[in-house]
Amino acid sequence: MSKLFFFSSSSADENWLKEGSSMNCSALLSLILMLVQLWSCSPSTQTHSAQNTDQSFTAVRRVKRGWVWEPLFATEEQTSMVPVYVGQLKSDLDKQDGNLKYILTGEGAGSIFIIDENNGKIYVTQKLDREKKAFYTLRAQAINRSTQLPVEPESEFIIKVRDVNDHEPQFLDGPYVATVPEMSPEGTSVTQVTATDGDDPSYGNSARLLYSLIQGQPYFSVEPKTGVIRMASQMDRETKDQYLVIIQAKDMVGQTGAFSATATVTINLSDINDNPPKFQQRLYYMSVSEEAPVGTTVGKVFAEDSDIGENAAMNYFIEGDSSDVFDIITNNETQEGIILLKKRVDYESKRRYSIRAKVVNRYIDDRFLKEGPFEDKTIIKINVEDADEPPVFTLENYVMEIAEGAMSGSLVGVVTARDPDDDDCPVRYSIVHSMHLKRLFSINEHNGTIITTKPLDREIASWHNITVTATETRNAEKISEANVYIQVLDVNDHAPEFPKYYETFVCENAVSGQLIQSISAVDQDDSAEGHHFYFSLAQEATNNSRFTVKDNQDNTAGIFTAKSGFRRQEQFSFYLPILILDNGTPPLTSTNTLTITVCDCDTEVNTFYCRYGAFMYAMGLSTEALVAVLACILILLVFFLAIVAIRQQRKKSPFSEKMEEFRENIVRYDDEGGGEEDTEAFDISALRTRTVMRTHKPRKNVTAEIHSLYRQSLQVGPDSTIFRQFISEKLEEANADPSAPPYDSLQTYAFEGTGSLAGSLSSLGSHTSDADQSYDYLTDWGPPFKQLAGMYTSHRSGAD
Repeated sequence: MSKLFFFSSSSADENWLKEGSSMNCSALLSLILMLVQLWSCSPSTQTHSAQNTDQSFTAVRRVKRGWVWEPLFATEEQTSMVPVYVGQLKSDLDKQDGNLKYILTGEGAGSIFIIDENNGKIYVTQKLDREKKAFYTLRAQAINRSTQLPVEPESEFIIKVRDVNDHEPQFLDGPYVATVPEMSPEGTSVTQVTATDGDDPSYGNSARLLYSLIQGQPYFSVEPKTGVIRMASQMDRETKDQYLVIIQAKDMVGQTGAFSATATVTINLSDINDNPPKFQQRLYYMSVSEEAPVGTTVGKVFAEDSDIGENAAMNYFIEGDSSDVFDIITNNETQEGIILLKKRVDYESKRRYSIRAKVVNRYIDDRFLKEGPFEDKTIIKINVEDADEPPVFTLENYVMEIAEGAMSGSLVGVVTARDPDDDDCPVRYSIVHSMHLKRLFSINEHNGTIITTKPLDREIASWHNITVTATETRNAEKISEANVYIQVLDVNDHAPEFPKYYETFVCENAVSGQLIQSISAVDQDDSAEGHHFYFSLAQEATNNSRFTVKDNQDNTAGIFTAKSGFRRQEQFSFYLPILILDNGTPPLTSTNTLTITVCDCDTEVNTFYCRYGAFMYAMGLSTEALVAVLACILILLVFFLAIVAIRQQRKKSPFSEKMEEFRENIVRYDDEGGGEEDTEAFDISALRTRTVMRTHKPRKNVTAEIHSLYRQSLQVGPDSTIFRQFISEKLEEANADPSAPPYDSLQTYAFEGTGSLAGSLSSLGSHTSDADQSYDYLTDWGPPFKQLAGMYTSHRSGAD
């Protein structure tokens, strides 16, 4: 059995050995296999060739039996004017007599790769690019030139494109931006940069990159193999907050002739709270006027902090007793401390304040507490400025009392105000508010004495509120006000009385001792101990009264009958005087009259019935008379309503439809209707269509025709040809005229019927005036026309 061998070019192997410092496993196995094949062809192994023929043949026929040949290699980017030798295909049956022919098929066979059919040498004719195609799969076969039969089975092999360093590294994600906290310890990872190389990473060192730092020492370092950038020293953001680092990536592990690329990394230092706040001044001077209201801004202080953001946030405080008068707040936008007036100051009381302010960082990093407290203190001196202040009352509100009914000019009280300034300017007093209060009170403008100008009545107003002003005599703009509340003390000057009018009835059959009314009393005065009223009959009604009063000792009393039986005919009503006494000092009494009406009832009083009976008795009418009066009123009312209804019916129009509904009988259509009573032969909507265009055409003057036809109609009947011709002409004319109404709705009396004794009444055929006509023939028409004949006869006589 024969064997087919592949030989790779020695020059390619030498180049391969030169380009790499180490050989991969696949290339080593390929070399060993080729050496073994050469050893099997030596004379020492010929004795074993027969028994190993099957195995060798099997190795050659890789496609059929699944064997894979180690690939041949062709270096990329080779440019040569002549084909470059790759390897050789050789069969052990080749006797070098030219009887065998080698054939190459597969990818690139005949174009990229060619074979010498005599000796089996394979050449590459074009420049290869591994990044476009990394390997080519081909098939080789040896045939007999004479018989054209294969002496070797077809074998498949691979030619791999060997890589050369023809690509530069690239930073695909650059430029880079990274952030790291300031004062980070040495070795802290900042970021990682990564470069890529288009060369083959599995062959040689063309794609093996090495990172180095071109710019950024001594603050940063980079790991050569991974590209991780680390802190090389601690850095302070307040010194410099941004660094520009340049990283270089070099292939071929940095050897001579390697390609390189650079990337820029911008590294920002983020802030941490490593700096305490510091006041700009150790002592601040401020001033405030004594007139300044509460909440006035006295001044501002500011503490600097080299940090930024929330690390520079701070809070201000006031230490000591001065916090009762002044306050300090923090402006979160400007980080300033604003001094506010918390309480009014007085130049005459205290002219200078010294306060201690403190500022503290809001957020503190515990890592830097060992470097000191994150706070600072300062002193603020505030001077109170004198101002011309208005007068000050000794009290903000005065409460005074005076008894009601006091004489005009009575003393109510005294208000006092003084000028708080050093010059102690005199003040002038006055009362403001309404004229009503000025009519009741007056004040001495020099000493503030308030007196009444007229007596006061507590029952009208128990309190009076007035406002008193104090004005500096040398500066009228300096005014102060004080409220004065005056209470009018009660005096028992009103007698008690009934709270309402009592409507009291007693039945004619009432028995003695029967309760007919409960009464009470009211008093406009104000009693400190509470009101207590006493009820009794007046002295003049004690002896002959038919009623008694019983005091219930609870400010109420009961009215009882003293006798049985009452007659309304004898006495219709009784007037009972009742004496009411209060417990005031001095006590006052009043006499109140209770009217008792006798009612026509048994023993129990029906209020409605008694009111009705009292009304009828007062009118002097009986029940029967009242019923008669009401009946007459009702009849008159019905009669009046009937008259009104009749008049309304007469005024009502017989045509209840709207005026536009009358147009239903004047319509335009193209066929004749059934007369004026025909209201269903046409569509009424045509009358309401705005789009109907009416073309006005001049109508024929038919006056002469009517006169002519009229004379002829006197001799013929309604069925004559002339009559029908006239109707047809008028119908045709009406149909042709879109603006003319239908003749079945607009009646035309152009002809008179025959057979009438009166003849024609039409004046169409007459050419004479009314004065030329004779009406004597009307007397021959008979009694029905007697009145008409008389009218026309008298008319002609008057004309003559």
